[in-house]
Amino acid sequence: MHPDLAALVGSRICHDLISPIGAIGNGIELLELTSGDTAPEMALINDSVHNANARIRLFRIAFGAVGEDQRVSSTEVQDILNAVARGGRHQFHWNISGDQPRHVVRLALLVLLCFETALPMGGEITATCTGDEWLFDAHAKRVTIDADLWACFGAEVSNHRYTAAQVQFALLPPALAAAARSLTFEASETRLTARF
Repeated sequence: MHPDLAALVGSRICHDLISPIGAIGNGIELLELTSGDTAPEMALINDSVHNANARIRLFRIAFGAVGEDQRVSSTEVQDILNAVARGGRHQFHWNISGDQPRHVVRLALLVLLCFETALPMGGEITATCTGDEWLFDAHAKRVTIDADLWACFGAEVSNHRYTAAQVQFALLPPALAAAARSLTFEASETRLTARF
């Protein structure tokens, strides 16, 4: 079965942006009702704007089209991940230096999105690169692997019915194949590692 990836990506983007945009609306409503100190409301609006902006930038790289010679700076990726992590359950450490090919950064961000699903209580996720090999290492109070989802990295064809929240699992295997790479992973109760 071939999922409607465009519809899933669209649903995922809408789902992830509705919360910060809703918070912006709530902050504006509170401002209208407040006389005096508006610092908490302005902080809510500011955080929500940064979160929505970061998610859009993350999705542009992870879900967007990729040109052959495009590169992404490590500073830009770390800025995006820092903004996504602000107020969230996941912390990201992008230990990658210099500009990287955009198609490889796309793979890495899709891996990080997969990792998020396996860390329901949050955790710390570190990305490093040695030579041409990328390594992802997550530590958390609890790691929960959905075997059907993660099986897509070893299966030639997956019959899993993906939801919008799982679209990264549908996008990553063909992206890895196009880059002539494969993903391997290991999981324990508190640690998840992967490499490509």
